Amino acid sequence: MKIRHVEVNIRKKQLELTTRAGAVYPVPLAKLKPRPSAGNAIIDVFIDRELGSEAVTYTLASGRQGTVHVDHALDYNRDPNYVAEMVLHDLTVEARRRMERADVSRRELARRLGTSVPQVYRLLDPANTTKSLARLIALLQVLDCDVRFVVSRRRQDRVGSTRAKVATQRPAA
Repeated sequence: MKIRHVEVNIRKKQLELTTRAGAVYPVPLAKLKPRPSAGNAIIDVFIDRELGSEAVTYTLASGRQGTVHVDHALDYNRDPNYVAEMVLHDLTVEARRRMERADVSRRELARRLGTSVPQVYRLLDPANTTKSLARLIALLQVLDCDVRFVVSRRRQDRVGSTRAKVATQRPAA
């Protein structure tokens, strides 16, 4: 996701990142590292082309610089699509981990899933965000994992943490 515009809003004490889609994601100055202060304010901020326009770099009065990636803003603002991608990513990483430990070939996995070997490779690719959650759960089942999701009300003090807690375990024999 590319950043189109960045602005420092001193009144609200936040950076405001605007994406090419027009969505605005605020990031509080208190969440930045190095952290700006009244005596060490942000004097320059720009979209960092060296980071593919996916981050902004800011300079403090002291000369120190910091960078904020768009993923940090998406995580802080709990963007629903970003959260879903992180859950999918965490499940994929767990499936890869289980695959490395399992005594089963990719060809055998494909046979059990009723699909092709290239599809198994796509399921195990963390960069592939177009895979089906149902197919990923089926893959984990073939790897002898029991997948359970816990849905609970979000606590207010945990704002900004989208990392999914994926509990996969072998079923009791």
